[in-house]
Amino acid sequence: MKPARISVMSSVNDEIEARFPRGAMACPAATTVLDPSVIGENNGCTIQGASFMADPIDLAQKLETFDEAWQPRTVTLFNGHDVMVAKLRGEYAWHVHPDTDDFFFVLKGQLHIDLEDGSTVSLHPGQVYVVPKGVRHRPRSATEAHIMLIEPTGTPNSGDPATAAPRRVI
Repeated sequence: MKPARISVMSSVNDEIEARFPRGAMACPAATTVLDPSVIGENNGCTIQGASFMADPIDLAQKLETFDEAWQPRTVTLFNGHDVMVAKLRGEYAWHVHPDTDDFFFVLKGQLHIDLEDGSTVSLHPGQVYVVPKGVRHRPRSATEAHIMLIEPTGTPNSGDPATAAPRRVI
């Protein structure tokens, strides 16, 4: 059995470290857990933030599990941030994130991001763009685009908690 590597990065992980001392865990293959309350049900995991990653995550495979546009899905956590995938079709509403940048990485298709100054940023697969916090923007895609997003956990995708898509973990 391979010993676990434990990285204590937050108060959540202080609790994890207290409950599960270094080297006390091992994780079955293909286990990704985002809820630290179920940590005891897993064996052989590497702890990174509040998540365990036994195997790489196939983003294309995750994208195959849903069809809804503009409904991001969290695939793992990274230093207090959700790493998400989403499918985009058509135009999203103009919005702003007052407290956080908005990170877009295009996996498939084309993404256009209209900015409040009248400019448009066009992205192709493999390209990244970060909309600075406080900048009003509108992402859009004439055909389906697949993207990866990284945002602080709890950031509403619309910039407004009242209109945001619910957080979904896959």
